[in-house]
Amino acid sequence: MQFRKLSDQRVSPMKDKNSDYEASRGGDGISMPIDEISSGGALRILFVVPSRRGGCVMSFAYDEIESLVATGIESDIFVLETRLSVGRLWSQCRDLRRRVREFRPDLVHVHFGTLVAFLTAMVCAVPFVVTFRGSDLNPSWTDGVIRNLIQKMLSHVTAFRAAEIICVSEQLKSRLWWCAKKVSVIPSGVNIDRFQPAPQSMARKQVGWPLDGRVVIFNAGFSPRLKRLDLAEKSVELLRRWDPSVRLEVLRGKVPHEAMPHYMNAADCLLLTSDFEGSPTVIKEALACGLPIVSVDVGDVRERLEGVTPSQVVGRDPAEISRVLESVLSLGVRSNGPLIVADLSDKKIAWKIRSVYERIIPSNPLSGQKIGQREGFQR
Repeated sequence: MQFRKLSDQRVSPMKDKNSDYEASRGGDGISMPIDEISSGGALRILFVVPSRRGGCVMSFAYDEIESLVATGIESDIFVLETRLSVGRLWSQCRDLRRRVREFRPDLVHVHFGTLVAFLTAMVCAVPFVVTFRGSDLNPSWTDGVIRNLIQKMLSHVTAFRAAEIICVSEQLKSRLWWCAKKVSVIPSGVNIDRFQPAPQSMARKQVGWPLDGRVVIFNAGFSPRLKRLDLAEKSVELLRRWDPSVRLEVLRGKVPHEAMPHYMNAADCLLLTSDFEGSPTVIKEALACGLPIVSVDVGDVRERLEGVTPSQVVGRDPAEISRVLESVLSLGVRSNGPLIVADLSDKKIAWKIRSVYERIIPSNPLSGQKIGQREGFQR
């Protein structure tokens, strides 16, 4: 098979799924190559993401891209940062337009709505897919009322222009009722090779936790108010009145994603109390590790926890949450989550997403027709 570099900014193919991405600047935009790829007529996708890979920020998007590359697509990644001055944003838009011209994608897939997706829609002259993940359609009061309204408006304008839309939950799709016909519900997948059960004692040594005591883990990320850390703390405080050995361990967004399996296996229960979610990745990661879950009814959690034991969906009352936590913790067993989550493996989800691409850019490999070959866009 012959290979060619897409540009002089390309790097060698990834050696494994955990290898770091290399980034290079072109003007003010950031192009992040993912692979050297075959030039034999495969589907070409330019991915646009709002941030570099780091910690747990957008890790689910980068994992998803890696899984899509494994299906045989040709790919490039462009990071479109929006928390910049107007001048820098304009420069990045020029860089994105140039990247589209150089890479010649069959379509563009932008991860996340709001300004990122809106600018992509304005710049790209090729069909594009947008994945909405949660706060780009759900209320996000931590951003302020005016900014929140503007962000949602930009997401809806982008949805109008998109060729296809992916929402990670039915709840998010309901917010796009006016264009539901072009919305596919595909939750984010989980890497079941990385996230799998492991001995708790070994995991606790790896994360530096004491071997004794029962641990409730809570992922506050960078939005503790939206994740309702206050409700989690109050619930565990009530529980500690009956069992002082219980600890609440809060993750605040700086844990490297590759370390998350250790935390999932070191804990005794995951607690989720968010006001709004799309399809929380942390739920699927906990399932894959067999970690019992207590969660409020948010996003697609109820669907994900169907048939999972021990785990339970609860109301937003701290007393109820503390009682259910005690009930789950007292069992002292892991859940059957690994069996339940198998259908949400990153590999299976990648093929579902690829089917969305192929609805936009049909192909017939048997006839030798190049995918995406269209007037004015010959390779």
